[in-house]
Amino acid sequence: MPAIARAPRKRHVCTVIESPVGRLTLAATRDGLAAVLWERDRADRVRLNIEAEDRSHPVLAEAGRQLGEYFAGRRRTFAIALDVEGTAFQREVWQALLTIPFGETRSYAQIAAQIGRPSAVRAVGAANGRNPVSIIAPCHRVLGSTGQLTGFAGGLAVKARLLALEGAVAPGGHSF
Repeated sequence: MPAIARAPRKRHVCTVIESPVGRLTLAATRDGLAAVLWERDRADRVRLNIEAEDRSHPVLAEAGRQLGEYFAGRRRTFAIALDVEGTAFQREVWQALLTIPFGETRSYAQIAAQIGRPSAVRAVGAANGRNPVSIIAPCHRVLGSTGQLTGFAGGLAVKARLLALEGAVAPGGHSF
């Protein structure tokens, strides 16, 4: 019986940047940004093959610049190539996250409906939790069905802070 060949893992480089929400580790391949990781991120949330730190890598430098602009209130969308790994379903959810405008929120149910799988609310939540490019693919803009803050790899306080930075308003009209 022939063995099923496994594609070689991509090689990643990283850098660490300081931000108003703590240290962020940025990881990239030659093809794009692969991850924005939190200071206290779970080691198994995003699996990468990081080989070295490279502060001069053009993708990492550009991602750091754009994130700096975002935190300074000068950027509402990101324009950087992404090179993320995930299942087809996860990638579909992450693509939907990219459509949520700055300062707006969606529920997990709305994302499930958007991708044509209205009964997959929990699976959408799980995929959201595995989003490797936090902030860039704005999983912080996804709320529970009644507008409550729910799971976020950076922590709920950081999620609230990002939403406040964007001027987002919760269902019911209160600010974050």
